[in-house]
Amino acid sequence: MKKTTALAISSALALVAGCAGMMGEEKNYDQEALAMMRASFKEHGQAKLDRLDQDDMQRLCSEYSQKPMPKEVSEKLEREQQAAIKYPADGKYLGDYKSGERIAQSGQGMQYNDNPANPSGANCYACHQLSKAELSFGTIGPSLYNFGKIRGFTPEMQKYAYGKVYNSQAFSACSNMPRFGHKHILTEQQVKDVVALLIDPESPVNK
Repeated sequence: MKKTTALAISSALALVAGCAGMMGEEKNYDQEALAMMRASFKEHGQAKLDRLDQDDMQRLCSEYSQKPMPKEVSEKLEREQQAAIKYPADGKYLGDYKSGERIAQSGQGMQYNDNPANPSGANCYACHQLSKAELSFGTIGPSLYNFGKIRGFTPEMQKYAYGKVYNSQAFSACSNMPRFGHKHILTEQQVKDVVALLIDPESPVNK
């Protein structure tokens, strides 16, 4: 009996030690993966190595990528991102929907072979349906067709749309949508133009 008990204890200790070792290996895997990315990612044009650096929000989203994020954590993240939104000083959220349509259709910008002197596009159709005229669009994000008709053309909805385009994380923690204004992908005027595409009653989105 004593020999059996000793064997059981020895096996249990070995299992614990093995698990601890595996946990340590997982941490090393993360570090090794980052080191491999840094070694293989070569700076080219405007694409710099700092693109591999995560801010606090990105690190938190990575931490919870394989497990549910607690509600209090996601709410805290959204509050912090909402506080970082820079709304227009003039209080106006609508630009030109025609310019917004061109921005939504453009996928250029931020790539190493793009000229950083030229404005970036939002490439909205890669993830969303926006109008009936487009025969090809992505489905990663929800359809935005009739966005204004469904949600209303109110000043409150204009402000919401501006904030959502500026920083999607402020309304949906760890969203796949880029933080167009926060990361300086789009200028303030461009964000206004995209908002006009969504909200203006004359926009093809609302026809």
